[in-house]
Amino acid sequence: MPLQQERARRTRAAIVESAAAEFAKRGFAAASINLILEHSGATKGAMYFHFKSKEDLARAVLEEGLDHYQAIVDRWVDFTELDPFERLHGMICDLGEALHNDVVIAAEFRLVIDPEFVDEARLRGTAVWGRAGYQLAEQARELGLFRPGVDLRRFVGAVGSSLAGQRYLADLTAPGVDVRSRFESCLEVPLEATASEEWLARWRERGWPSAHPSAQ
Repeated sequence: MPLQQERARRTRAAIVESAAAEFAKRGFAAASINLILEHSGATKGAMYFHFKSKEDLARAVLEEGLDHYQAIVDRWVDFTELDPFERLHGMICDLGEALHNDVVIAAEFRLVIDPEFVDEARLRGTAVWGRAGYQLAEQARELGLFRPGVDLRRFVGAVGSSLAGQRYLADLTAPGVDVRSRFESCLEVPLEATASEEWLARWRERGWPSAHPSAQ
C-alpha cells in the first residue's frame, strides 16, 4: 500500500476509534466533534475528507461495531468443543464483557438506542447475534437438548428481548455494572423453561464450563 494511502487509512481508523469513545460516553447528540478531533489527532479537514457529517461518522462506527460483533459470534459458533447451549452462553457473555473492553461495541450499543439510529438495531449487532442464536438453537434441538415442542423462534426471541431490555434498565457501559450476570440471566431463565431435564440436571451439577475459544 502506498505511504499516502496508509496514512489515510490510519487517520480514518483513529477518527473512528475516537468517535466511538465519544459516542459511547455521551451518545450521538451530545458527542463533540471537537473532542473527537482532539483525541484522534486529526484535523477537521481530514475528518470531512473521510466523513460527510457527524451522522456519517456514527454510521462508520456502527459498521465497525458490526465487524466486532461478527468476530465474537463466529468464534463461538465454530467452537464445537461445547454443546450449543454452552456456546450460546459463551457468546452472550463475551458480547456483554465487550461493552467494557471494546469501545466500538460500547458505542454501537449506545448509538442504536438513540432516536437517530433506532432502526439500526434490526440490521446490526442484534441481527447478527439473533441469526447465530437461532443456528445454535437448531443444533440444540437436533441433539435433543430442548424439551419436545419448544418453538425455537420464541426461545431466541425471548432471549433477544431480554438482552435488548437490559439496554434500558441501566447504563451497562458504566464501571461496576455486572454485565455478565445480567446477560447470563437473560439466557438461564428461558433455558430453565425449555431445556431438557437431562441437560438441566447436568448444568445444575456442573455449572457453565470455563473453556473458551481464545484458549485454543
